[in-house]
Amino acid sequence: MIRRLARFLPFLSWWPLRGETIMADLIAGITVALVLIPQSMAYAQLAGLPAYYGLYAAFLPGIIAALWGSSAQLATGPVAVVSLLTASALAPLAASGSSQFITLAILMALLVGIIQLALGIFRLGVAVNFLSHPVIIGFTNAAAIIIGLSQLNKIFGVSMGRSESFIRDIWGVLQQVGEAHLPTLIIGISAFAIMFGLKKFAPKLPGVLIAVTLTTLVSWSIGFEHNSKGRIDEIMDAGVKNLANEFSQTEIKIDELNHKLGVKSEELKKHLKGQEDNPQLIAALNYEIELVRLEIKDAEGENRKLARSLRKFIFEKVTATEGQPPKYILSGQVPSGEVTDGYRWRIRKINKGELNLVGGGEVVGAIPAGLPRFNLPTFNWDMISSLISSALVISLVGFMEAISIAKAIAAINRDRIEPNQELIGQGIANIVGSFSQAFPVSGSFSRSAINLKAGARTGISSVFSGLIVLATLLFLTPLLYHLPQSVLAAVIMMAVMSLINFSAIKHAWKTHKHDGIASIVTFLATLTFAPHLDSGILVGAGLAIMLYLYRTMTPRVAILGRFYDGTLQDAKEYDLPVSENIIAIRYDGSLYFANVPYFEDTILEAVSNNPQAKYLLVVSNGINQLDASGDEVIHHVVERLRANGIRVVFSGLKNQVIDVMHHSGLFEYIGEGNIFADEDKALDSIYAEVLKIDPNAQRRLLKKHIDGAGW
Repeated sequence: MIRRLARFLPFLSWWPLRGETIMADLIAGITVALVLIPQSMAYAQLAGLPAYYGLYAAFLPGIIAALWGSSAQLATGPVAVVSLLTASALAPLAASGSSQFITLAILMALLVGIIQLALGIFRLGVAVNFLSHPVIIGFTNAAAIIIGLSQLNKIFGVSMGRSESFIRDIWGVLQQVGEAHLPTLIIGISAFAIMFGLKKFAPKLPGVLIAVTLTTLVSWSIGFEHNSKGRIDEIMDAGVKNLANEFSQTEIKIDELNHKLGVKSEELKKHLKGQEDNPQLIAALNYEIELVRLEIKDAEGENRKLARSLRKFIFEKVTATEGQPPKYILSGQVPSGEVTDGYRWRIRKINKGELNLVGGGEVVGAIPAGLPRFNLPTFNWDMISSLISSALVISLVGFMEAISIAKAIAAINRDRIEPNQELIGQGIANIVGSFSQAFPVSGSFSRSAINLKAGARTGISSVFSGLIVLATLLFLTPLLYHLPQSVLAAVIMMAVMSLINFSAIKHAWKTHKHDGIASIVTFLATLTFAPHLDSGILVGAGLAIMLYLYRTMTPRVAILGRFYDGTLQDAKEYDLPVSENIIAIRYDGSLYFANVPYFEDTILEAVSNNPQAKYLLVVSNGINQLDASGDEVIHHVVERLRANGIRVVFSGLKNQVIDVMHHSGLFEYIGEGNIFADEDKALDSIYAEVLKIDPNAQRRLLKKHIDGAGW
């Protein structure tokens, strides 16, 4: 009974639990949680969200995935590639960290979960095969480089623009290296040194946790964070002041448009619920609502550009004097005699004419204590339509990452993984996560490896990890306030270093040139199209499919000759003579609509090159499939050659091909006497017919064989 229920409730297979199993899982769960907490916060920022949303994504999704997945050691939660894909998908739609961005990220988790759950329920896990291994290799290498470079601005403590060209944004960061915030840079490099040193010399210690703890203590003790507030009219540069005023005015306009949209939407609802049928008024209201939405979209896009421009400016603050407010002057332009406070200030945010400025290092800041709100994600059909294509890509990439890790662990433990059940687990995890303010999650390679090494035996280890995250949310969030952003950037960069593996691309090239091409093109396309990473992976997947179709359109075809051991071999490869009476061809490929013209042309060319031959033998061991187009072409070829006095014989046809021939009537048309189990029986039949027509043929065949002619 339990076994049957375990098909639908996999966690029942953990029972009965023993004391040593629970203790092993508790130790593993605590070990993973020590890495999960800082990593999840770092990946939330990689996804463009406030750091504490990483804790929300680390809490319930990991527990749910363990309960409904098929892998005992797979650790689910925020991961680098999925976080980056989320950020790249949402960046054109909303400003990073804004309420609209957060709403879209939570909705993305819901869509990803629904897609994965649907694929699992309908047992469509094979859909992930459209993303071939070489494509994933190319994408992962490029994504790892993009993830690492995207954290450079936080390591140096400078601003980074967000444009349609990631390479241009990185170049902008590199141009600001001379203006790096030294305390930020020192703390970031120190975190690197601690994690790298512990990984090399004390790998059993939780390097990430130790680096986070030490640097947070240093940040608190030296007053690393330094913020201030000001007003737009305190900016002394006219050009910058105009930009700030334009941003503030556009922000007010967006608020007014959102209010107008709400009023119009309510009016439309009343008319739709009312008894009076006034289609003209309803159509007019729909039109007005669409216009307002377009205005909001344009205004938000304009403000994103203005925000990028404003973040580049560095100010020095001339302190306020009696009767004079403070002044913010562009760095290097402070008049002689003016006294500054010694900090270099950047604009972080503008809200209703007020400036939020940062003059020290950036830290995580205040984290709301307590559980996330549990409610249905906000959505409308416009939001869904703008996210659905990216959600599909994230679903497939996330699942491929999770199932690859699960299979690797299963190979070590000699366990069995059910891909469709894993899809269901990942899908439910993302759906439940979206109800608890989480962004898309997947299986983590590093944390799963830690879970395995720490001795996890069942998914209860992930339940324990989730409970420790819960305790952190409830009681420990004040301790994370002073965690430097540069340390989270270092955590991300250390985590993705293991994803860079160019030798895998080289191996794909050596295995098959087409695989190497697909991998390299995916790598270059992902870098080129960044931040739109989904475009890179779609280009790679499309190319891989086209190259596969190209290979199958022109399969290997060999004209056969009699080898010296009596077998039929490729005449060209082994320099064998061919018979004047019999044309023997081996066709190594399925016969379907894309390659039937090639099959027909090859047969007819071979016949035209040997006009004396009256027999055609098609060695068909390599034909695995036959569709309607293939069936029709075989029928046409046999009919045409028979009309020219040539007998067509097939050998080695597989059962699935013969079944198709029986259903279509082709088997009866060719004739049972022309279909043989192997080429030897087919040749015996042909020779018997030749001897009936010409009794002296046997003597000539024997002489040719003795002379080394092969037949």
